[in-house]
Amino acid sequence: MATFVLVHGGGHGGWCWQPVADLLRARGHAVHAPTLVGVAERAAELRPGIDLETHIAEVAALLASLAPERVVLAGHSYGGLVITGAADRAPERVARLAYVDAPLPRDGEALFDISPGLAVLAEDVVEVDGVPLGLWPDERALAIYGLTGALAESALARLTPHPWACFTKPLRLTGAEALARIPTAMLNCAGTMAHRPEKFRQRLLAGDLVETIDAPHDVMLTHPQAVADFLDRLAAD
Repeated sequence: MATFVLVHGGGHGGWCWQPVADLLRARGHAVHAPTLVGVAERAAELRPGIDLETHIAEVAALLASLAPERVVLAGHSYGGLVITGAADRAPERVARLAYVDAPLPRDGEALFDISPGLAVLAEDVVEVDGVPLGLWPDERALAIYGLTGALAESALARLTPHPWACFTKPLRLTGAEALARIPTAMLNCAGTMAHRPEKFRQRLLAGDLVETIDAPHDVMLTHPQAVADFLDRLAAD
């Protein structure tokens, strides 16, 4: 059995992984789905200075607390940058990286650089208590996530705006060789891939395991069984 750490994307929280986590636990795996500071049930902890490095440090600390376990570290959307940074900080703690409809970043890149669609959302950034916030939960966000009906209603009650600095802070990698030795897997959503620029799309086709699913961006909510099956296959490798 494996230990999984599942990292959510922008505006979400650990709650979005619950359906997948339940399925993995039913198969005997250990699963951790933390909520990053400043969003979801940790929105009350919002403060100036929260950025990508803050979230990387949180996940790296979680990995350290799980020692001597080596984990399958999975990230959705923005979580792809977080897991890349955390694996860079503690490569010995990561057995495999899994990108669930997430970009594959390189050193010096911010999410804003590799997800051009964020430029449109930048128009809606609002400063609250000294913290610029974006990705506000509304109908436009639901369209991006691909949520409708009961899933949309449930998500709107839990989604929160996200500290914008997380999306503009460049990722800084210090152990490229060790990071490159970690096997990577990609579960790409067809609709998202169709809108990614070619140079970024090609990165997501070069992992050790690459699968594409006909599902919207929030695939862990709309297709939890498929995501759980994908992650379970990684544990078996």
